[in-house]
Parts: sequence; C-alpha cells; structure tokens
Amino acid sequence: MTTRIDRRFAALKQEGRAALVTFTMAGDPDYDTSLAIAKALPKAGADVIELGMPFTDPMADGPAIQAAGVRALHAGQRMTKTLALVREFRKTDDATPIVLMGYYNPIYIYGVDRFLADAKAAGVDGLIVVDLPPEEDDELCLPTLKTGLNFIRLATPTTDDKRLPAVLNNTSGFVYYVSITGITGSAAPDTGKVTAAVARIKRHTKLPVAVGFGVKTAEQARAIASGADGVVVGSALVDALRLSLDKNGKAGPGTVKAVTFLVSALAAGVRSARRVAAE
Repeated sequence: MTTRIDRRFAALKQEGRAALVTFTMAGDPDYDTSLAIAKALPKAGADVIELGMPFTDPMADGPAIQAAGVRALHAGQRMTKTLALVREFRKTDDATPIVLMGYYNPIYIYGVDRFLADAKAAGVDGLIVVDLPPEEDDELCLPTLKTGLNFIRLATPTTDDKRLPAVLNNTSGFVYYVSITGITGSAAPDTGKVTAAVARIKRHTKLPVAVGFGVKTAEQARAIASGADGVVVGSALVDALRLSLDKNGKAGPGTVKAVTFLVSALAAGVRSARRVAAE
C-alpha cells in the first residue's frame, strides 16, 4: 500500500530534487490562522506538511516550538481540533502529504485505536512520535503501519551503525535525520557532516532521508538539499509566525504571509540545489 508520502517522494525523485518539509504547530496562534497557513503552504512551495500536536512537556523541542505549543493550547487546541484541521485541509487538497508530529502522551490519552482510525479518516498520512523508541513498537508503530499510515523514525548523529538497523526496522515513508544533537532550532547543521550521515543511512535503507533541526535560511536549505532527499524546516517558520503577532499574541493581517514568504524562499533554495547524493 502506497501513501501520499511515498508518492510524493517518488515524484520528486523523478524530478531530481529534494522535498521541502514544513513544520508548524496545529492551532498556533489559533485554529483558523493555523488552518489558513496549512492551506497556503503547498502553493508557497511545501511538498510535505508536518503539523505539531501540542503537548505540555515537549522535551525535544526548543523554546520557539515550546512557545508555539503553549499558544496553541491556550487557544483551545486539542487532538480533536487537530484532526478536524486535517479534515478541513483535505476538502481542498487531496495530494499534499500530512504528517502529525509530537509525543505519545496525547495519543495514549485519546486512545491508540481510536486515534489511528480517526487520523486515517481525517486524511493523515504518517506519524512522527519522538519519545517512542523501537523497543516500544507494539505500542503504536505496528498498529500505525497496520492502519496504512507511515511511521517515520528519527535518526541522530549519535545513532551508530549498530543501532541504526533497529531504528530503521518498521520505519516507513522517510527517515528523519536530526542534523544536530540537542533541541530543535538550537544550532546550524554542518553540511559536510550531514551529507556524510545521509549517505551512511542510505547504505542501510532505500527510504528517502529528510534532514531537519537548525535549517533557517534558503542558503542552508540549498546546501542540505544537495545531499538529502528532503529538508525539514520548523523553528524558523514558527519564529516567523511569532514575530507577526500583535502585543497580545494574536494573529494579524500579515501572519499567514509571514510564514508563506519564508517558505517560498526556502523552496527556491531547495529547488536550486544540485543533487550530489548517491542513490
């Protein structure tokens, strides 16, 4: 069974370019603005959309994404509304892949079987759950795959060749390579090290490898895209949104445009990259 994620990466491979994967927090700064941003992302150049599931204890996230989650929760965003946002998005876009990214606790509270059924029905294509290691695959990973959704795993600079097969086992859609050690948005990635790491991962899997954490500019996106199958940008987009808010933290007339303007620049960077990655 192929998913939208599988089809999108296959199409981009035919085009000879990397994907731009964008992350925004569902419900940040409010439901309606978040939906408007999501709807605008594909036209701006996003190839895959990651939506954060707000959570009160996001241990892998830096200050920008933590703050986005707090804004979303204060605005009343809950799992039901995140799935509703995906359903609404799907009314006008049946092609762009959507990945929900976050932590296991909100899914566990919602109920795994109920969540997977509702996510599938809403039009979700895959999950990234950062605090479930491969040893816990029975909890969520295997039921996700059985439902027909992709389960996307993170690999990091500390994931050595001995650990990598366990990380890649049962992973589907793509592999998310975390380019730096630490929290999101904390440093810029070293392009040479990233390209070497992607090549190493590709020796173990045929899945596309997307690189995230620390990518903020079109120049960085172009450099990463030359050696990876995808470039993930999150904190920079969340920051662009935050800077557009008024003194009360409310969206203004320029909020959607603040995000899509940066996405367009990043997309141009990704599309201008010369591919050097070995297939």
